[in-house]
Amino acid sequence: MSSDVRPLGRRERNKQDKLQRIMAAAGSLFAGRGVDDVTTQEIADRADIGTGTLFLYAKTKGELLLLVQNSMYAEAIEQGRTDSADAADMLEGVLAVVRPVVECNRKQIDNGRTYLREIVFGDFEEPHHHEALTLTARTEELVAEVIARVGDADDDAARARARVVSAVMFVTMAASVNARLSVDEVVDAIAEQIRVVLPE
Repeated sequence: MSSDVRPLGRRERNKQDKLQRIMAAAGSLFAGRGVDDVTTQEIADRADIGTGTLFLYAKTKGELLLLVQNSMYAEAIEQGRTDSADAADMLEGVLAVVRPVVECNRKQIDNGRTYLREIVFGDFEEPHHHEALTLTARTEELVAEVIARVGDADDDAARARARVVSAVMFVTMAASVNARLSVDEVVDAIAEQIRVVLPE
């Protein structure tokens, strides 16, 4: 059986190249100064494109942040999948999924909190926002898998507990009172709360 994979045409390669340059430029600027202190003109200049072209890929800075953070979030989920694979304890397994997500969210705290706000209040029909919601659902599904596997819970109970874990993680990362906590402190705060809903 042969696979018919066609090489990308020049136009598609140019689009991919621009997208990569935009992601690199926005990611670097956001990491250095935070999303609020970066202009779209600076991103366009760094990516060596016009602002009109930039807005074809993302209409707002919030969408640009989603674009950048989504790729890091996807990597964090896969790290959580790997880290939780051998967990023998339910809490240990769930926290193995949670920790990389918290680490991703805390790389630049204001960006992480803005990302969470965009997920809640952004336009759910916008593609980058839709991808962020999909990643959130994938995280929840992974937590449910861990709970079902390690805790020997039925699927419905595992999914219900995973929704609670997701909500606790989201609120703990987004809360202003926790803005200056370290990764370890945020993970500890999440652990303290989810112990209540995870069976011994």
